[in-house]
Amino acid sequence: MNNKALFIAIALLASTVGFYACKKNKDEMTNLKVHLTDAPYNASEVNVDIREVNVKFTDDSSGWFAIPTVAGIYNLLEFQNGIDTLLAAGPVPRGMLKEIRFVLGSNNSIVINNTEYPLTIPSGASSGLKIKVNKTLAASVDSILIDFDAALSIIKESNGSYSLKPVLKLK
Repeated sequence: MNNKALFIAIALLASTVGFYACKKNKDEMTNLKVHLTDAPYNASEVNVDIREVNVKFTDDSSGWFAIPTVAGIYNLLEFQNGIDTLLAAGPVPRGMLKEIRFVLGSNNSIVINNTEYPLTIPSGASSGLKIKVNKTLAASVDSILIDFDAALSIIKESNGSYSLKPVLKLK
């Protein structure tokens, strides 16, 4: 076999292996979509500053990675009665999704009787709001709907301030 034929055979073999390797990696991914909704609550606004959505596929404390997030301040009360919004979407490895974490900013508030109060969120900005999922993701596209239950999450403190102790549920 001459050098030119050997080169063509090696190039063909390499491109075939490369094609199947890329196809295999693509087959091992899924496009995950995380949606947000809420149950009714007696306030005019419950604003949560969501900066990032992270997912984790392991049981240990490592392994968090961010998926592309539509960061912003979300009024939870706009997402009631079957209405939701897409918070984040992007490719993630297929397999058992263990947890989702919302990393929050500091612009969280509640509006009651036309008065805005800051919402204090213990450890919300540092460790984030976590929800256990334990769901095997589908092959190509999968969606998760998270109910951020404002009614169960808002606590009026004795000093008149408000804190958010999040109750997050998978729907």
